[in-house]
Amino acid sequence: MKKQILLAATALTVLGACQKKGVATGDTDKTYRISGKINNMTTGKVYLDELGEQAFVPKDTAEIKKDGTFVMEGTVAEPAIYKLGFENKEGIMLVVDNQSIEITADSGKVAQTYTVKGSKDSELIQQLNGIMQEMQQGVSALNQQFQQASSAGNQEEMRKLQDQFMDIQRTNQNKLKDLVKANPGSVVSVYTAGNILNLEEHFPFVDSMSVAFKQALPNSKYTKALDARLGQLRSTALGSAAPDIKLPSPQGPEISLASLRGKYVLIDFWASWCGPCRQENPNVVRMYNKYKDKGFEIFGVSLDQDRAKWLKAIENDKLTWPHVSDLKGWESSAATLYGVTAIPQTVLLDKEGKIIAKNLRGTALEEKLASLLQ
Repeated sequence: MKKQILLAATALTVLGACQKKGVATGDTDKTYRISGKINNMTTGKVYLDELGEQAFVPKDTAEIKKDGTFVMEGTVAEPAIYKLGFENKEGIMLVVDNQSIEITADSGKVAQTYTVKGSKDSELIQQLNGIMQEMQQGVSALNQQFQQASSAGNQEEMRKLQDQFMDIQRTNQNKLKDLVKANPGSVVSVYTAGNILNLEEHFPFVDSMSVAFKQALPNSKYTKALDARLGQLRSTALGSAAPDIKLPSPQGPEISLASLRGKYVLIDFWASWCGPCRQENPNVVRMYNKYKDKGFEIFGVSLDQDRAKWLKAIENDKLTWPHVSDLKGWESSAATLYGVTAIPQTVLLDKEGKIIAKNLRGTALEEKLASLLQ
């Protein structure tokens, strides 16, 4: 899943893909004041946590008064994304800068009822959250149908649902691109471009937006992190020679990607714990069986950490192609080499080992293979 993306009330994560997050740090101080009133909340504390590289980092706390009000003041290094959380585990996302922010909400449904004043970026996060929640609802409904079709062994229905999932994902990504394009001066747009949009699929768009980001927010940690990732992706751009991967196989000995030259090869980045990866596997198996005798091979690169779970998933999903993994999860050397921040992710190579396509799945992958091998 970059590693499944969802900007929820309590965290930033990816839907339809499993997503890794990472940002850098700032260097100047700015003052902020956050005040609020939470209806029907008469005691407790409110917590301000900054979104860090792997987790939220505590920043500030304040007491909630009997009338439900609270105030917190302090300094921040630069505009950044934060979670404002409560003891009842509810929370909302904000962008905190040198500003005065006012929050109102109802206890028990804070994420659904809150309003924010004084921070246009925080209002933009609300809009982003709405886009991601809409996708989540659509994907959840498809997941239920997919499980039913899978239990019934209905391969045709499973393929249809996969295509519907891809349509939802495309619609979601287009809405995110519209948000980013309309707000080039916001850290929310920079973060969305670098951590929620599929960089492999939308590289030209994000690369062009990075110019605007550098002009509007040249010192932002999000801008710097995005620029670093774009630089890494250029080394695996379409038309370039695919960097070699040589990692241990399930049997122990290492297998190299270069050893598969002479065939069209699909590098498939996945993991046993990645729901969308496992849902895609039946479709990949079908295409592998259809084209494996026509010069097509798959090179599975797992971002697992648990060897037993990795091997069990290979067996259960009937993945009969070559597999490798260093069992380092998101720190996989292969994932780092290819700039993988979301799975499932695919890279298609020609017979000479050059990259000819990225992130093809479902119907798009099948059509591409048919054009190459039939």
